[in-house]
Amino acid sequence: MAPSPLNKFLLLPAADRSLLVRSVVLVGAARLALWALPFNVVRRLLSRPARRSSAPYATTERIGWAISVAKRFVPNGNCLPQALAAESLLRRSGHPVELRIGVAKTDQGRLEAHAWVESGGRLVVGDLTQGLDTYTPLPPLPGVGR
Repeated sequence: MAPSPLNKFLLLPAADRSLLVRSVVLVGAARLALWALPFNVVRRLLSRPARRSSAPYATTERIGWAISVAKRFVPNGNCLPQALAAESLLRRSGHPVELRIGVAKTDQGRLEAHAWVESGGRLVVGDLTQGLDTYTPLPPLPGVGR
């Protein structure tokens, strides 16, 4: 019998459990905030510096993993809340971060958008099975003011 999700969670190292909980909270907070507030306000709120933590800094790979797990627990936790949460975690962990948004025109003539996050030129969050090359990136978003 496969271990339950709770048992899997409890078997994780403490640093991964902490990162996963923070990821679920941030993706959920981003999702809720985007329903009520403009994008720039939500981005600024989520990017506020956190109090100094005793937790070790997470790697970009672990942050990407945590967001990919967290999205399963947040209804409508699509690419934009994921990207905002990842941007916050990366910034708080001291990594370079670039939140990107791209658009594509469907065969039916509709515009679709997708958000993703890169750090040091590498994709961290927002991969697609079709690939990001189908989206035309908009100009990079300015950094979040402090």
